[in-house]
Amino acid sequence: MNTTHINTKKLDNTTRQIISEALLSHSKKNADGSYSAQYGQINTLAAEYNVSRKTVSNIWAIAKKQIEQGIAIDVRSKLAGNSGRKRAVMDIKAIADTPLRKRTNVRSLAAAIGKPKSTVHEWIKRGLLRSHSKAIKPYLTDANKISRLRFCLDQVEPYSMSIHPRFKSFHNVLHIDEKWFFMSKTSQKFYLLPDEADPYRACKSKRFIANVMFLCVVGRALFGDNGEVLWDGKVGIFHFTEKCKAKRKSKNRPKGVLEVKPITSVTKQVTKDMLINKVIPAIQEKWPSHLSKDIHIQQDNARPHIQGVDSDFMAAGNTNGFHITLHNQPPNSPDLNVLDLGFFRAIQSLKDQCAPSTVVELLEAVEGAYDALSPQTLNRAWLSYQQVDDVLHVSDRGNIGSIVLAMDDDDLVLLRVIRDEIHVLTSTILKFRLRNKRFKT
Repeated sequence: MNTTHINTKKLDNTTRQIISEALLSHSKKNADGSYSAQYGQINTLAAEYNVSRKTVSNIWAIAKKQIEQGIAIDVRSKLAGNSGRKRAVMDIKAIADTPLRKRTNVRSLAAAIGKPKSTVHEWIKRGLLRSHSKAIKPYLTDANKISRLRFCLDQVEPYSMSIHPRFKSFHNVLHIDEKWFFMSKTSQKFYLLPDEADPYRACKSKRFIANVMFLCVVGRALFGDNGEVLWDGKVGIFHFTEKCKAKRKSKNRPKGVLEVKPITSVTKQVTKDMLINKVIPAIQEKWPSHLSKDIHIQQDNARPHIQGVDSDFMAAGNTNGFHITLHNQPPNSPDLNVLDLGFFRAIQSLKDQCAPSTVVELLEAVEGAYDALSPQTLNRAWLSYQQVDDVLHVSDRGNIGSIVLAMDDDDLVLLRVIRDEIHVLTSTILKFRLRNKRFKT
């Protein structure tokens, strides 16, 4: 009794090709143009590869037919993609008709369209669905939108409007903004060894996590004809802190030692003192001598900010041959400040690598991150700012953030090499003029 075990597993494509070539090499051509395998060759190959005679015969039938038709031999298996459970068909209309509030996670979407969670998850893996996170943006009134459009139009060189509209160089503009930097995040990810214990983090309240507010001042980096940096665009990053004597003794320091403590209440007077005593002197010290001393500082509309007509600020800004003015950007428009368009986030990322544990270490980490960022990084933020301005000329939407950041870093660098700015499309200006007719009514 023959007890030879036949391999029932499917042959891989390489083996199938070898079998077809072996059969072809031992075949003969008949008078009618057909081919016949050598007697016993099919049985020999079936025994050699431990498969049934029918498997080898099927391979030979495919190869023989292709030879007779004069086409290349291809005996690859057709099972891939043609076997197994049929995939569920995605009903695009059902998903599109499902409200967004019911599409916030896989479970809710699956329940809304009546499909298993595993099916929805499979669609995501196949790229038929994509996930998207969106933060809530400040709401814009009609007056806000008009203000934004007029602000963006003011950034275009007037003489170029009728020929080839282009943005101003922004080499006499400084953007300032404040940001809180925290010692630690309320939710933190760690990478641990397999046998390492999970860390335990506790605090009476997340309000007790130490944080310091910083005021950052940046301008447009200036490059030479060969790409050399003539000015890095950095005026400084200033922290709102004060030095106080320790009222009590502790294990960390004796009583009476000077400590650096953050100013937790940043009022209008505090920001005014910062501008007059630190920002303006830093501008006058670091400003390139060959640039115009008529400087415009742009700030947002936060309540602690002073107005440009403040007499003390005007007196301080008009010293040493400088004429420094203070202007507000349009309300509810964080996307019109280069610091909010990525530069603050870059500082935050570098700061997190230092993992500070004291206020002094936090100050050093933030200042070190600010100094470490290259002028090219700052220039990319300015190019992104020009993209925002360009899109806002024709967009009725609110804060657009991610719409204009479709260009990657290499594209932005290429733009820097070519023109040092992003040109405004003529069609953009024409569309704005058409839309501006209803603004005047």
